[in-house]
Amino acid sequence: MEEPLTRAFTFLGGGRITSALVAGLRLAKYKLPIAVYDRHPQKLRALQREFKVEVARDLKSAIEQAETVIVAVRPASVTDLLAEVAASDASQQPKLWISLAAGVPMRNLRAQLKQARWTRAMPSPVCRIGRGLTALCFDRTVTRQERARARHLFSRVGQVLEIPERQFDAFTATYSSSHGYHALATLALAGQRAGLARLTALTAAAHGLGDGILYWKESGQNLADLLHEAATPGGIAAATMAAMNKSGYARAVTNGLKAGIARARRNAKLLQ
Repeated sequence: MEEPLTRAFTFLGGGRITSALVAGLRLAKYKLPIAVYDRHPQKLRALQREFKVEVARDLKSAIEQAETVIVAVRPASVTDLLAEVAASDASQQPKLWISLAAGVPMRNLRAQLKQARWTRAMPSPVCRIGRGLTALCFDRTVTRQERARARHLFSRVGQVLEIPERQFDAFTATYSSSHGYHALATLALAGQRAGLARLTALTAAAHGLGDGILYWKESGQNLADLLHEAATPGGIAAATMAAMNKSGYARAVTNGLKAGIARARRNAKLLQ
């Protein structure tokens, strides 16, 4: 007799993105059981202590008892993990699988687990505080009910977008919260060099970046209109933006995204 499903979601991998998602789900008052499988006991103990997750005792039971399996390991570890899954009886049970591995295309996932119905998801670590952004794409075998289940899960921790898989690498390079950290560190350092104390520079830079973006999101105003409003002719903001653009600001950002996309595509080839 088959063992009944006991968990809505099981994470394979107990690293940072699992921790961020579980934290966001618990913040959103998600009450259903969440299980995690990982080979490192210390990760499982930390997740169990902080978020009351269930610990899956082995890979086979982790898969068999879950309605949805979320692959949350590093891209370089996906091949070995799925090979281990394929070698077990659990791989023969069709169900929804969600891969969080950046740069690992659907065709690779399908080739390793032919019975699985695959979804790719790219969630932001900021989902930890309920302000994340997740891109989704679905294999054609995923049912309407399963699509709704995936969207509902990630909508609990932030905004959800459904995009074609061909856009995933560009999305991955563009949406990363690292842009905010990088810009904050760069702007704050420039403020220090201009004569501000470190904490003052950091606070001013955080306001300039974070509060400006938050106002755009919540006001509903057109971004071009806000830029035009900020760039008063002869004003400080206009002079600052003009000098940054002349120094290659747009080119630097464009080249950064190109490098990130190229890295994602090289990584995908290595995992074929």
